[in-house]
Amino acid sequence: MLEKKGLNLTVGMFIVAGALALTVLALKVSGFSKYSTHNAYTVMAIFDNIGDLKVRAPVTIAGVRVGEVASIVVDHHSFHAKVQLRIDKQQDQLPSDTSAKILTAGVIGANYVELIPGFNDEVLKDGMVIEDTQSAIVLENLIGQVIYSLTSGNSSSSSSSSSGSGGAKR
Repeated sequence: MLEKKGLNLTVGMFIVAGALALTVLALKVSGFSKYSTHNAYTVMAIFDNIGDLKVRAPVTIAGVRVGEVASIVVDHHSFHAKVQLRIDKQQDQLPSDTSAKILTAGVIGANYVELIPGFNDEVLKDGMVIEDTQSAIVLENLIGQVIYSLTSGNSSSSSSSSSGSGGAKR
């Protein structure tokens, strides 16, 4: 009888531990964030192209995570992407001329926003707009440009070589 109670207690502890592990995993996967509106401020950055940037993507300074992407919308007047960045209040001394660029983590990794602090004495405040931005480099566009330059380069060189060889025969 005592062995059965011990076995039941052990099984019960494993079930509780498993439920706790699943809860922690669910919170991690869901993107539950420590950057709430109370301990963070928001700034806006406007980009021509955000690539595959997602809401809750990291915002970093020198590789250190200091915030996250809060929202992404299209400006209906300029048709640019307006990205709202939620930045930790501990980073409240960022210069107002800070620039933002969208980078990719690794070769095929997820996009994130890198902030590069400027040198202005005025600091970024809640609701300000980052003026200096650099859009994401979209790999498909880059490959397309390389292919186009290679094919246009071959067609012009082949036409010039045929006219050049024609002049040599005379």
